[in-house]
Amino acid sequence: MGTPSTEVNIDVELVRSLLQSQHPDLAHLPIRPAASGWDNALFCLGERWAVRLPRRQQGAALIEKEQTWLPVLAPQLTLPVPLPYRCGQPGSGYPWQWSVVPWMAGDTADKETLGDREAKRLAVFLRSLHTPAPTYAPISPYRGVPLTQRSALVAEWMASLNATPDALTPAIYDVWQRALAAPIATAAKWLHGDLHPHNILSKAGVITGVIDWGDLTAGDVATDLAAIWMLFEQGATRDRAFDVYGADAATHLRAQGWAVFFATILLKTGRVDNPSHAAIGRNTLRRLASSDA
Repeated sequence: MGTPSTEVNIDVELVRSLLQSQHPDLAHLPIRPAASGWDNALFCLGERWAVRLPRRQQGAALIEKEQTWLPVLAPQLTLPVPLPYRCGQPGSGYPWQWSVVPWMAGDTADKETLGDREAKRLAVFLRSLHTPAPTYAPISPYRGVPLTQRSALVAEWMASLNATPDALTPAIYDVWQRALAAPIATAAKWLHGDLHPHNILSKAGVITGVIDWGDLTAGDVATDLAAIWMLFEQGATRDRAFDVYGADAATHLRAQGWAVFFATILLKTGRVDNPSHAAIGRNTLRRLASSDA
């Protein structure tokens, strides 16, 4: 299981055709490929914009969620997000909705070291996001749910990673079991849902934005707090982030469990075709197993 295959051909010519037919005032701008992830392809559009297009059916549902809900949440957030500038419709043989979004400066946050100041900024951002969600907010069956609903899948991943003993130490199994036993005492709140280092941008050690909001959902805030182990090397820095956020002990334990969840899937899939994902997974598990976790 590696990066899912694309289900539709997406190239510069397709992006140009979609812009010409739907947003002709932008069609004259230079277009070049920028990135391709699990669910979307990204193209630079001039110097200020990017075009984001689902590359498979599952991604199509996620981008519609971004278009609907990110404009609602963006005004309350304390870090920049790629608020949709234009929404595109199917056309030119392309079957799904797509977006023009601001181009955000920086590289993925696994590329450099983030310190105390950025840990505090991330904590403040998460507090600004983690507000009570309405009853009609989207619900994910995969993120924000009780960890017990993910336990069978994580056990399967762990079994497949047993040949990696330096990653899955006894300490990781202990962390996971404590997380499974921790109660959820908070109401469902808004979550990013997929807050790993490839969805956080930074430049010169400063977080510049949070991207890829397709897993936006209501649920357990511990899902997003797992990012603290994925981003910050020093235990004291992670402690400061939690102090600023104000999480209780049970939420801290669940967040460790969600960090195990993300780390194992990133390591498992990354070993197939994405060394950067694999490195994030290994580093996260190492931090969780350390005495200052």
